[in-house]
Amino acid sequence: MRNKIFMITSFLAAVLLVSSCLKDDIGEDWTDTLKGKMYAEVWNGGFQALAVEPVAAPVEFKFLVNIASDVPPAQDITLTLGINADAITRYNELKGTSYQLYPYIEILTPTIVIEAGTRNGYARVKVWNANLLNACDNFIAPISILTATGGVIVADPVNQGSRLMALPINNPFAGTYKATGRFIHPTAGVRVIDETKTLSTVNCSTVETSIGDLGGSGFLIKVNADNTVTIGGELSASQPLKPVTGKPNVWDPATRTFTLNYYYEGSGGNRVIEEVYVRQ
Repeated sequence: MRNKIFMITSFLAAVLLVSSCLKDDIGEDWTDTLKGKMYAEVWNGGFQALAVEPVAAPVEFKFLVNIASDVPPAQDITLTLGINADAITRYNELKGTSYQLYPYIEILTPTIVIEAGTRNGYARVKVWNANLLNACDNFIAPISILTATGGVIVADPVNQGSRLMALPINNPFAGTYKATGRFIHPTAGVRVIDETKTLSTVNCSTVETSIGDLGGSGFLIKVNADNTVTIGGELSASQPLKPVTGKPNVWDPATRTFTLNYYYEGSGGNRVIEEVYVRQ
């Protein structure tokens, strides 16, 4: 996770913060003019994700809370935080998702005092017992600003007023792998693939990584019950990844190795990728 402290020092900065974030998703709860008003918000609020290992040990995360206004508060502002199950219901309705409340949460900073003349403070949260949960379920920790003193307005809990921290439980296939193989271009020839790749959890049976040696992400690898692999993802909307007919896409649990053969279409012919991933 990346955590940065941003000090909003002008009315223009406050306007940009509010409008740019809130227009992205749910809609605006803010008035046209912010001058003279103060809002309690989570910096870059709303949905984020943090994968956790399937172990009992606690995991902590933190996020920045902020008072958005044209001038710094002239008095101390006290914020209270809480677990907001209703925010999950609203988020699921808006997004068509099925997140559940993560059952083991402790807010380590239930009260935060923003001192007069300042705007920011950190909230800290602890979760644990991921080993007791079904990795195929979708869990989220919904931490909302519930109240604020000094006439400060609390932002919408499904947007700037919360950190909706999704907590996917890492599946057995996530991790660091040595990738070797070939990228076969129809006109430019063959490139050797020899690099380290990170496979990140998408759900209990699927991981995501880069396509061949192109970097980034977009390659979905789903491990089926028989250890065959279903290829998914895309380079672009018109270039979905497809398996190579007659060649294996499999997971070997004994050696923790993926054997992968896939391609995408492009000008002049298919780009074929042959890779073997060995868990490090």
